Amino acid sequence: MSGANFQGESEGRDAFDFNDRYGVRPQRAWIPYALSFAIIGGAWLIWAGMHQAEPPISYALVAFNNDDPRNTEIRYTINRRDPSKTAMCTIAARDIDKVIVGQIDDRIPAATGAIERTVTIPSRADAVNAGVIACYLD
Repeated sequence: MSGANFQGESEGRDAFDFNDRYGVRPQRAWIPYALSFAIIGGAWLIWAGMHQAEPPISYALVAFNNDDPRNTEIRYTINRRDPSKTAMCTIAARDIDKVIVGQIDDRIPAATGAIERTVTIPSRADAVNAGVIACYLD
């Protein structure tokens, strides 16, 4: 039986391959997926960094004073990219359980540069802290 073919053996160029039969892929099939993920992720990271680097409006709490717990005084700064626009800031006073007990909307007129504001927030219960919730341009 010198020339006989046994199971799984074939003569010629069409050799049986288990990888073809069972769909085994090459070891580096993940590389295109990783490259596309890296390119899309990198583009998003650059866009997000550039977009958030200088927002249209920013604010910062300087201090608050609650000597009178029913009238909390808050001092904060606001900076606009376009100072010719008016802004609206929502400011709130909170009690010990972090429940909002007083809230006002402070309209800031158009002006140049950064502005520091001092506002008094009347509250329905004793407030222990205050903060700026949000600011937006009109």
